[in-house]
Amino acid sequence: MVTLQRAGLEDAERVLQMQAQAFQDLLDRYRDYDTNPAAEPVGKITWRMQMEGSAYYFILAGEEAVGFIRVQEKGRACRVSPIGILPGHQGRGYAQEAMLAAEKLYPAAARWELDTIKQEAKLCYLYEKLGYRRTGTEESIQPGMTIVYYEKKLKI
Repeated sequence: MVTLQRAGLEDAERVLQMQAQAFQDLLDRYRDYDTNPAAEPVGKITWRMQMEGSAYYFILAGEEAVGFIRVQEKGRACRVSPIGILPGHQGRGYAQEAMLAAEKLYPAAARWELDTIKQEAKLCYLYEKLGYRRTGTEESIQPGMTIVYYEKKLKI
């Protein structure tokens, strides 16, 4: 079972380090230095942390931080971007549990949104298993890398 712990501005460097670790494999595979979170400067994280309705959380398994998730609240909708699990902890269900925990933190949200790389079947499967459906919008970033958009509508 995981819990979410809110990260503050003082945690920006730690979030950056975790983000770099969690997304390094995708950066190596796609070489997308413009949109991959592993290539972001700390200033982008602090900027997001200061945005209205934006919050980063550490994903904790017991006392250990195994990843992070950012939720951006936009009225009755919430957007997850990004979510990352550290390499040594991937494949253990932590992302799934974190997504469900985030939904409980924002009970007024009627819709959740996110996007991922279409070619990453495991990521697409994870989100679809959680009830996310493709919106039909896709964006080609480069040959062999397409971003696909998802949403999940909740009954409130």
